[in-house]
Amino acid sequence: MQKLLFPLFLCLFGWQASFAQTAKRPEIDKLVDQVEANIIEWRRHFHQYPELSNREYKTGAKIAEILKEIGGLEIQTGVANTGVVAILKGAKPGPVIALRADIDGLPVVERVPLAFASKEKTTYNGQEVGIMHACGHDAHTAILLSVVKVLVQQKANLKGTIKFIFQPAEEGAPEGEEAGAQLMIKQGVLKNPDVEAVFGLHINSQTEVGTLKYKMEGIMAAVDYLEIIVKGKQTHGAYPWNGIDPIVVASQIINGLQTIVSRQTDLSQEPAVVTIGAIHGGVRNNIIPEEVKMIGTIRSLDEEMRTLLHEKIRLTATKIAESAGAIAEVRIRKQYPITYNDPQLTQESIASLQAAAGKDNVKLMKAVTGAEDFSFYQKEVKGLFFFLGGMSKGTHSIDAPPHHTPDFVIDESGLKLGTRAFCYLVLDYMDKYAKKK
Repeated sequence: MQKLLFPLFLCLFGWQASFAQTAKRPEIDKLVDQVEANIIEWRRHFHQYPELSNREYKTGAKIAEILKEIGGLEIQTGVANTGVVAILKGAKPGPVIALRADIDGLPVVERVPLAFASKEKTTYNGQEVGIMHACGHDAHTAILLSVVKVLVQQKANLKGTIKFIFQPAEEGAPEGEEAGAQLMIKQGVLKNPDVEAVFGLHINSQTEVGTLKYKMEGIMAAVDYLEIIVKGKQTHGAYPWNGIDPIVVASQIINGLQTIVSRQTDLSQEPAVVTIGAIHGGVRNNIIPEEVKMIGTIRSLDEEMRTLLHEKIRLTATKIAESAGAIAEVRIRKQYPITYNDPQLTQESIASLQAAAGKDNVKLMKAVTGAEDFSFYQKEVKGLFFFLGGMSKGTHSIDAPPHHTPDFVIDESGLKLGTRAFCYLVLDYMDKYAKKK
């Protein structure tokens, strides 16, 4: 009889734990509905006044101001230069969970005709540029602030501690500066108290609102900085045979690099990209210059493939240059690792995402060749990174302006789903792992 009762007890206990989680959701949903106006207000403020990486002084100050108004938090400012961290300690013991939002904008001139469009300008790499939240970081910041406001009101029910990380410079620090996730980790953002799981999201302008997308293991690519300097011999443009033309060599190298992905890489394994984004050389129409500099990016989703790409790029560039009597100097600098979703954490989180969005609205996705410095947190603790739909219903993804462009736009009606998803993930994780403490 006892053997029969014990499994029955376990089933009932498991049902009660599940019921406890479900019972909280209507209350969370009500609170999320109440903060929707705040999400939109905060998002529009940050959108109108964007700042570039490592220069988010006013953004950080505004975040800290809102957090102080919410109350009930330990607030740290100036983390990784301009970042902010808020700690919410629940009334009950349990795990320490981190939620992260990035806060920086991009050097893009906004073209979207919004009442709150950015008019900000600054100097970037010696050029006068506009500033725009052309990747949705304003939405991420507003969503995380709304999560804070909801969960502070649940403090008596929280089984553990939450760290809210408002991170600067996800887009990368200016040359010679440290920033972003790496610097936050270096300064101890995952310590004291020690974080055991971290969650992050990214809005996507080409995914319909109401949709969440996820993938186990590698979801976003590793990214590496590529620089190639081609050194030739300067001469008069009318007499190219008297010199070595680095412009022609550079063009041959660019073409050669494309065959590394199309002909030398097993793309059935994982996708890869080698892109040259800028080329500089010469000052006059009738002078063949001495030197050409190219810069680009390398994307990969497998570490062995990443190593092979680096080897092939060096070989291709140097040998093509050598064949013309030129010299190619190749410099590759690793930037972000693969954004890697812990398989167990991802599997455990699917039910929370489905509860937040509806089962049919949570979709398994393929890996993308964009990159995220959220990956550095995942190198330290288990993490889950997922995508939130930001495209208006009825719009085709081909017609939706992509990220990092002047026409980038999101539908604000999708923002509160991000808030609800974060809240469900936190509460469900706490319910599951507080029992093991």
